[in-house]
Amino acid sequence: MSSQNTQERKSLLFRSYIWKSKITWRVALATFLTLLVMQGIFLGTYFLKTEQHQVSQIRTLLAHEVITSGAMDLMIKGEANPFAGARSDGLKRLGSTLGFKAYNMTFDLLLESGDVNGLDLDRFESEKGRNLVLKGDNYIDILISPEDINDMPYYLAFRFDNQSWIKEKLGSTYKNAALLVGLALISTLIILLLVGSWLLVPILFLSENLRKAALNPERPEIEDYPYESRDEVGAAVMTVQSLIRQNADNIRRIKSAAQDQIHKLAYYDTLTGLPNRILFLQKLAELGRDAINEEGHIKRWAVITVDLDHFKDVNDTMGHNIGDAILRGVGKRLSAALPDNAVVARTGEDEYAITVPMITSITNAKEIGERIQNVIRDEPFKVFNENFQIRSSIGVATYPDDASDPEQVLKNADIALNRAKEDGRDTIREYVEGFDRAVQMRFQMLRDLRDALEEEQLALHFQPQLELASGDIIGAEALLRWWRPDDSENGGTYISPGLFIPIAEQSGLIVPIGEFVLRNACRTAKTWHDAGHLIRVAVNVSGAQFHQSDVVQLTKDVIAETGIDPKLLELEVTESVFMDDIESTIEILMKLSALGVELAIDDFGTGYSSLSYLRQFPIDRLKIDQSFIRNALEDEDDAAIAKTIINLGHSLNLKVIAEGVEELEHEEFLIREGCDEVQGYRYSRPVPPDQVMEFFAQYTGDLDYFKKPAK
Repeated sequence: MSSQNTQERKSLLFRSYIWKSKITWRVALATFLTLLVMQGIFLGTYFLKTEQHQVSQIRTLLAHEVITSGAMDLMIKGEANPFAGARSDGLKRLGSTLGFKAYNMTFDLLLESGDVNGLDLDRFESEKGRNLVLKGDNYIDILISPEDINDMPYYLAFRFDNQSWIKEKLGSTYKNAALLVGLALISTLIILLLVGSWLLVPILFLSENLRKAALNPERPEIEDYPYESRDEVGAAVMTVQSLIRQNADNIRRIKSAAQDQIHKLAYYDTLTGLPNRILFLQKLAELGRDAINEEGHIKRWAVITVDLDHFKDVNDTMGHNIGDAILRGVGKRLSAALPDNAVVARTGEDEYAITVPMITSITNAKEIGERIQNVIRDEPFKVFNENFQIRSSIGVATYPDDASDPEQVLKNADIALNRAKEDGRDTIREYVEGFDRAVQMRFQMLRDLRDALEEEQLALHFQPQLELASGDIIGAEALLRWWRPDDSENGGTYISPGLFIPIAEQSGLIVPIGEFVLRNACRTAKTWHDAGHLIRVAVNVSGAQFHQSDVVQLTKDVIAETGIDPKLLELEVTESVFMDDIESTIEILMKLSALGVELAIDDFGTGYSSLSYLRQFPIDRLKIDQSFIRNALEDEDDAAIAKTIINLGHSLNLKVIAEGVEELEHEEFLIREGCDEVQGYRYSRPVPPDQVMEFFAQYTGDLDYFKKPAK
């Protein structure tokens, strides 16, 4: 920048900053007032001293006039006012004589003339000590003592008109005041110019740049400081300028890093570093836009979804540290095994999605799925010196064979994956059109089931339970039924629980349905009890209801609401539910047992119960799964299992009930083996509550009653 341009900028800065600033005018006002006060104090002191000097001169002139004028001779001769006319320039300044008094040495009044009110020697003595000059509003009194007039034996008190002197003083005061104001203004301007150039302009310049930095801290449009930093102010301005630019650089750097981090969080999995579902879908969309190659042929891509089988068990038993290490290992293994143009993403807790171009060496997407499955299971994952064998379920779809929309292809691969999990896991399923229809049917059934719960289409049927030794009716199991209205001849259709119960469990709808069953079963049982039929009611509790809801509090509330005797309420939980989380299960069972309700393990024998765990459960009853009872007569293994369960139950002081009893032979087999209780079609189908009351009324209490065909 040239010297001329620098000077122009300085001049512009001075004009633009100094005169527009509030601080400038505050400094100017403060300076101006300070100068006025200082000048006023100086002038007042000067005037006071000047006045005293002038009065002293007047007394000297007056004494000299008395000595030289022969006024005393005139006074002695009897002239009324020997000083009526001023005889010197000094006396002229005082104006005309208004009056006087003359005293001898003994203070006797010799002569007085004119305005002499208060013109007494006593006043000179009493006011402020020994004063020789006293002032009034319009006069001045002066005392001449003998020592002032060469020891003449007289005291002379004079009163003179003071108006002219006052006018002179006022005029002088006005002139001096005007002069002071002018000097203060000039001084203020000079100080302001100097201070403005040295201090105010840099400060105001800095303030303006700080304002610009506040408006746009990332890219502040600040000006370069045109002055040299020859003092502390200039150095401070330069330092702040540097800090503003450094701050802007830091903000840009931090913002860039934050944007990168946000991008990673938005599009990448934090655990594995792989793309997430959002980015994977974007990649699929890009592949869809570039689907046609240069030769005009449509590119084919395999889209594969992977779910690690039973991975939740790994997390629950070994901890999330182990689980996270395995997830990272799976991601690395898949990325290393697939070609560079493949995209590997983590799309769920234990789910991955992969897309691979269909090159000539690969004839179908299933081959890629098999390769991926082998990559995962061929070699165990070693974590903390322990080996973990991981299996996977895989769904496969192909673009554009299965769908022309990339997102729909991924959806189809997910549908195939769900089918693979339903078919037993550790398997591969390719998408076919029927899968989609099945999913749609399940979705429609779920919607209808929600409506059924709200519209009271669900109802309870009850299947009686009998004691083999006595033949007494000792209970009834509550079973859910769904009557779905339709346009059929019957006006509706019963939907099998085997169809809708799994859907309810998968969706979580089983929790409110379970609450509905428990509450209505207890209400119905209470009506039986009030009628004199003191039998227990058995209610099934799903795994989701057992672990995902407060089943203890619900049971407590229902007991209080319905008034049912807790001893006449039995909760049945499947064996697999008991083994999901041993510690939590025991805690919940203890709380339920403390309420007084009975507890039973349903479908016993189909799971993987451990006798050591079974001893810890506060169980009252084992329920033999109906599959063993139905086949016991023809299958020795099933018969042996049934016998073992009966013996096991009795060894643990538990009651044993068998379900699925349909034939007399089943009954006789169970009696021989010592089974305690039974239920099944031999005795009664599940019936509505009113028909249960009819059964109570008709039954004789003897098992021979059922030797006739079952109703």
